[in-house]
Amino acid sequence: MREVIADLEKLEKNFPTLPKSGARVDAIKNYFASGGVIKIYDSEKEWPKLAYPSYFVLEKKMKELKAKKGIYEKNLNTWNKQHKSASVYHKRNQMKKLKDPIFWKHKAKMALDSDYRKDANSVKLPVHLVGDPKWKPMVKMFVNDLDYRKQLAETVEKSIVYKKSKRVAQYADDLKDFRMDVSDKQIKELTEKISKLDIIEVALKELQKWAKE
Repeated sequence: MREVIADLEKLEKNFPTLPKSGARVDAIKNYFASGGVIKIYDSEKEWPKLAYPSYFVLEKKMKELKAKKGIYEKNLNTWNKQHKSASVYHKRNQMKKLKDPIFWKHKAKMALDSDYRKDANSVKLPVHLVGDPKWKPMVKMFVNDLDYRKQLAETVEKSIVYKKSKRVAQYADDLKDFRMDVSDKQIKELTEKISKLDIIEVALKELQKWAKE
């Protein structure tokens, strides 16, 4: 008699003498949880003959699983890199600023020019981001152009855009935090998916052993 079974309850009901625990039982349970079904022949052996999935069907499933897992792992690597890049964003720019003449010109003006120092403090000039191509033009203009400096200081002081924060580089921090939050979420989801595939992979390998008996 060939039985088509899709859950552990039916398996235990139809074959009450089967072991209740062990690697094969775990494999069958996880295989069912992934939506798999089995067909087995009744026999006098401890474990009846597995008719479906066959060894070669399981091999095909294994290849499909590994292909999917490879995609997940590639994506996980990408998100890990983005998370790392975001997490060291400020540290990286703290090092890069030391090589930029604009930073040292800013430092000199902070020490010698009280009016410049007042404006720089009022906008919380992100001079530490001078190594970032997105922020360098603004920092450079602030350091070198008096009209631009005064206009920016006035804008930060009076504009509703800066009502909550007087930091012109608030966006840089918000973007860094956003990227870290998004990458954290993606890393968690992909790690969970890979973990589930690992469990199914172990199940398929155990079912292959059964299919060869």
